[in-house]
Amino acid sequence: MAANIWNVHGVDDEESQTSLSKIQPVPSTPVTQQLTADLDKKKQTPLTSSQMLGLNELFSLDVWRASVGELIGSAVLVFMIDTIVISTFETDIKMPNLIISILIAIVVAILLLAVHPVSGGHINPVISFSAGLVGLISMSRAIVYILAQCIGAILGALALKAVVSSTIEQNFSLGGCTLTVIAPGPNGPITLGLETAQAFWLEIFCTFVFLFASIWMAYDHRQAKNLGLVLVFSIIGLVLGLLVFISTTVTAKKGYAGAGMNPARCLGAAIVRGGHLWDGHWVFWAGPAIACVAFYLYTKIIPRQHHHAKGYGHDFFDTVKAMLGFVDH
Repeated sequence: MAANIWNVHGVDDEESQTSLSKIQPVPSTPVTQQLTADLDKKKQTPLTSSQMLGLNELFSLDVWRASVGELIGSAVLVFMIDTIVISTFETDIKMPNLIISILIAIVVAILLLAVHPVSGGHINPVISFSAGLVGLISMSRAIVYILAQCIGAILGALALKAVVSSTIEQNFSLGGCTLTVIAPGPNGPITLGLETAQAFWLEIFCTFVFLFASIWMAYDHRQAKNLGLVLVFSIIGLVLGLLVFISTTVTAKKGYAGAGMNPARCLGAAIVRGGHLWDGHWVFWAGPAIACVAFYLYTKIIPRQHHHAKGYGHDFFDTVKAMLGFVDH
């Protein structure tokens, strides 16, 4: 390498001998330029916490325009899934949980394919938050997406309320996320459903499995490229449908709507319908949030060569270090 560099400059033997006997200014060469570049690189000012958080994206028109895809996708998701839940139970189909799970898998896969070219295809705060933690997107973009998803979920719930009767809305809680319901009993109204602690742990477990078994394929650019988007999103929909079926079947509790695994969807129906949908609503946010953090810790524990996620490049741990001032100088 060094020989090639010097050969480029055409230094002959005679000039080399005379240069030994006198000191001359050294012109800029590729070697000196490289040394200077290396020194400059070491002296570079570390990225600030605002840069790592991507605060500039809060004012980026492109980010907000991309969030429109998340908003519309979430609105359609809530309308379709809640309609599936209501119509399946209303028609008195045998094994409604299985039918609901299959239809949810199909709907999720189709919507992810539809929204992916616009925003990356999240339509779920779980995906946006975990992507921000891992460093695929900035945390600022994640916040924008989650806000859009929540607004979209509210619009989807409003659209559903506009097309169903008040009786169906009341009987099926607008297809929202419930832990318990009030039902008539022999001696007056009784509460049916799942205990808060059980629902909380189930929410954590199902959301973590959702991230571990399917979303990781989308995060890993190697697998996403080898499998293709259609297959990856189909697997995500399938895993989500299976988890819905498991969570509703293993508990076998009337009144419990199953693991939400999508806080925005739960929020939409709760805001529009209100009432008992707010009972234990925090479970559908706290559970997935803890699962996202646990999944992020998993990505930090596994060997680095097995972690092949590309994106924004600054994960949660690096951002916290920058905010606290623990940066290399």
